[in-house]
Amino acid sequence: MTANSPDTAAEATASSSLYEVHKKIYPKAVTGLFATWRWVLVWFTQALYYGLCWLPWNGRQAVLFDLVERKFYLFGLVFWPQDVFYLAVLLIISAYALFLFTAVAGRLWCGYACPQTVYTEIFLWIEQKIEGDRNARMKLDAAPMNGAKLAKRALKYGLWGLLSIWTGFTLVGYFTPIKTLAQEAVSLSFGPWEWVWIVLYSGFTYGFAGHLREQVCKYMCPYARFQGVMFDPDTLVITYDEERGEPRGTRKKSADHKAEGLGHCVDCGLCVAVCPTGIDIRKGLQYECIGCAACIDVCDQVMDKMAYPKGLIRYSTENALAKHWGAKDIVSHVARPRILLYSAILVAITVAWIWGLATKPSLRVDVIRDRMTLAREVEDGLIENVFRLQVMNVSETRQRYAVSVTGLERIALMGEPIIELASASNKNITFQVRVPPESAGKGSHTIYFDVKSLADEKVAVHEKAIFLMP
Repeated sequence: MTANSPDTAAEATASSSLYEVHKKIYPKAVTGLFATWRWVLVWFTQALYYGLCWLPWNGRQAVLFDLVERKFYLFGLVFWPQDVFYLAVLLIISAYALFLFTAVAGRLWCGYACPQTVYTEIFLWIEQKIEGDRNARMKLDAAPMNGAKLAKRALKYGLWGLLSIWTGFTLVGYFTPIKTLAQEAVSLSFGPWEWVWIVLYSGFTYGFAGHLREQVCKYMCPYARFQGVMFDPDTLVITYDEERGEPRGTRKKSADHKAEGLGHCVDCGLCVAVCPTGIDIRKGLQYECIGCAACIDVCDQVMDKMAYPKGLIRYSTENALAKHWGAKDIVSHVARPRILLYSAILVAITVAWIWGLATKPSLRVDVIRDRMTLAREVEDGLIENVFRLQVMNVSETRQRYAVSVTGLERIALMGEPIIELASASNKNITFQVRVPPESAGKGSHTIYFDVKSLADEKVAVHEKAIFLMP
């Protein structure tokens, strides 16, 4: 069979038909209750993201993940590599919270707080201010390139680029002190990894929010694919009331739609025009729906104009539509077994995590034996072991600690027993521990190092070690 035979061409046509040709989506601007809430979340999340890294705390950055010093600062808390457990629990809490919110009200995270949604909203706002609303943008894209079009595109892409660079710069400012990073920015003297992450994150922000947009939600985000297993017939989702809306059709405002055999849907298509992922909610719940509720806002406005009741498109549940429940019945079915289970687990883990943070010790001590010198005889016939103590002051104040050792008769600690540490710092100190040969028999024996704060006797560590007798 030749490459150009009819059968080969048919196969190629069949193969190509498996892939949907991408069509650019031009979301129409919309106002309303849910649009207002989306912008409230945009302002809140971005004020938090861009502003938190500039907030001072005790002479340092309030939130800083210092990878070089291997310390994470979170306001008054200091986390060391040994505290990775707290990060793991925080991730578990976030996962359970996502499961809970999704089971209760669908993709609230996607519609209102996901960075992809937030930055797409900001980039779209810039695009609308420069190029106009939906029809103007479509017309501009179809027009040949000229001076006016070039100027608008240059301004739009330039503002997108500046916002993206600022976003990447801010991200790195949580890992390198932001003021240090700002000084480096003046001379563009960033370190290699700082350059990499600023460029990468800026590029991802620009590409995802400016160009890929809904494709990230539809094809790249795994949450869109597994969200269905978290839904049930009592999950609040954006729904189209087919029983009330069908059959749809255009009509005059003064017309009697019942006499014409029509439902409340006037088939204006605005619910599709405002959708950022380009779906038609009237076809039922689809995995592409991010729960932004833009279709609810615009449909309610159409219902107002037509003097019909609002809520043709609304937040509801599968059971509520089928059984004609009101708001009271919907709320009463929120407390179902899976929601109670998710809530109980989430509360238990959160309480345990907060308790762990509240009781986190402000002093840590690790005792490490000097492997080069296991045991040796020194002057006066004493047996000596060498230990290295790593003392970590996890508190936000300078501390002085006293070190002592117990466990064997006439045991003695050689070296300066007072250690002074700055706030959130650590120090390695080597100590020689000596005992008379008659204090213990041959072999290993348990001893204890006691490190106590001179300012607060409650801050103390009792650490076990092994003393070897030759």
